[in-house]
Amino acid sequence: MPDFEVVAASGPWLHRADGRRIFDGSSGLLCANVGQSSPKVRARIETQFDRYSFGGAAVVKPHIQLELMERLCHAVGRPDDSVALTTCGTLGVEVAIGLARNISRVRSGKRRADILTSTLSYHGNSALTLSLAGNHARRPRPEDALGLGPAFPAPYPPTHTHQRRACDASCADEVAKAIDNQGAENIAAVLIEPVNGTTGGAYVPPDGYLRRVSEICREREVLVIHDEVLTGLWRTGTPLASHHWDGAEPDLCILSKGLGAGYTGVGAVLVSPEIAPLLKHPDADPLPAMGTMAAHPLQAAACLGVLDELESMDIDAFAARGERLGEQLRALARLEPVRDVRGLGHLYGIEVEPGLLWPLMEEAERRDVFFYPFTGAGSPRSEGLVVAPPLTSTDEDIDFLVTALTDAVTALEQAL
Repeated sequence: MPDFEVVAASGPWLHRADGRRIFDGSSGLLCANVGQSSPKVRARIETQFDRYSFGGAAVVKPHIQLELMERLCHAVGRPDDSVALTTCGTLGVEVAIGLARNISRVRSGKRRADILTSTLSYHGNSALTLSLAGNHARRPRPEDALGLGPAFPAPYPPTHTHQRRACDASCADEVAKAIDNQGAENIAAVLIEPVNGTTGGAYVPPDGYLRRVSEICREREVLVIHDEVLTGLWRTGTPLASHHWDGAEPDLCILSKGLGAGYTGVGAVLVSPEIAPLLKHPDADPLPAMGTMAAHPLQAAACLGVLDELESMDIDAFAARGERLGEQLRALARLEPVRDVRGLGHLYGIEVEPGLLWPLMEEAERRDVFFYPFTGAGSPRSEGLVVAPPLTSTDEDIDFLVTALTDAVTALEQAL
């Protein structure tokens, strides 16, 4: 699909050089959560720019960074957490892994500190995170995988099938089996996406699954890390995706896309107050380095502007808009090209019959809306598009998106 020239942008709309405008149906790369050209973000950046554009936290008092940490923790309902800021989601995952290893060794005397992930997971684009995760399209060659790989099946049909039933909370037994097979004394943490992102296309775990994972890990003194790089900060309709289920709170939580919202690269690792003090224990290893640009003042300013936007939303209207979006998208399942519709809030996966993804993308673009594609799992590989409009979209914006997508699927059906 050819790229298009963009000359201006506002909210969820990109204005093209040819005079047309196109709706951003996937929030860029699922990150532009508050749309483009936010006046609140701009005001924050301009204010900080006039003060100073760079100041290392070891030299200049990090007032704006501390303000961001406090605001962020309150925004996601974890007010007593400690926070490590990084420059992107991938580095956030790596820092979370380093912190979890440190904590598990101090707390439980672990000899090794392995990290277990699922077969449908994606946790970033570094050599380590690609080797750990199960994204088939990005798995390194076996000889380059550092001896790592996913350890248990995700509780979704493409990778975990049952003869007579759907996946349910008992699928968490696979996590217990993976820990026990490797020995709990060797495992630092289970790293999991509470709601699947783009590898499978917005799969939602069975009720009780995440709670059972937490119970299994707690029994074995294994930490739980939630990768909410994509789902955090209201993408699924709640501040964190884990808030959809009782008892699903993780020990560490990673945020990124929704915090920077496309205005800046950023990552944040939240560590629960029960375990954060262990990082200061005399036996703890030195903490992972922040990096030159982590907690950059302009980065922090942009993130505060994003939080300003999110906190100014009418949450009731936003939640109702997400429910209506889901209802309208699920109606597409009656059309022949569509195999499944799944998701929560402002995050949905539209799975289509094999071979129809790119024709559907083209039909959608003809109707002035674009989406993020996914090529997921199973055999043959599932494929479809992710519907994830900016959270600040209006009712009229959502109506446009749904109408354009419905027309695109209908046109594809008529062409079959």
